[in-house]
Amino acid sequence: MGNIGSEYSNTRHNVGYLVLDALAKASNIAFVDTRYGFVAQLKHKGRTFVLLKPSTYVNLSGKAVNYWLQKENIPVENLLVVVDDIALPLGAIRLRPRGSDGGHNGLKNINEVLGTQDYARLRFGIGNDFSRGRQVDYVLGEWTDEELKVLPERVALAGEAVLAFGTVGLDRAMNLFNNR
Repeated sequence: MGNIGSEYSNTRHNVGYLVLDALAKASNIAFVDTRYGFVAQLKHKGRTFVLLKPSTYVNLSGKAVNYWLQKENIPVENLLVVVDDIALPLGAIRLRPRGSDGGHNGLKNINEVLGTQDYARLRFGIGNDFSRGRQVDYVLGEWTDEELKVLPERVALAGEAVLAFGTVGLDRAMNLFNNR
């Protein structure tokens, strides 16, 4: 998940875009601006991954996710949403088979539109170094220089977790990546 527009490109809320951009770059593929988002198809170990960066803004991601699931005939059990998480330390990643929105409006919207919470998500920790009442400013704030030093390695690891989800399955991917 992420927000469109240059004003959001370096914000913590756009970590999902960061992970997909890194995957695309490493695979030498490009995103195409199309209906409800920017889409790229990545081929890996005999699988086709449809990478979607919704253009509906984070809080309305459900519309884009649902459209592309339907268009590509992708079952919900093959959906993996990459999302920022303030409950995790910076760079920590957690694969989960399902769950609540945890206060994340993007996940809340996807849950509402899909009518289920039963889809996988890769939560990417952005930390929680903000004062009371400043959560929105923090999440929509740009990465600090210190955070930028940590990001490349952690973003690459998250990309590996995405590929593992699609090739070895969720359970095995969780075992491989949740404690790294």
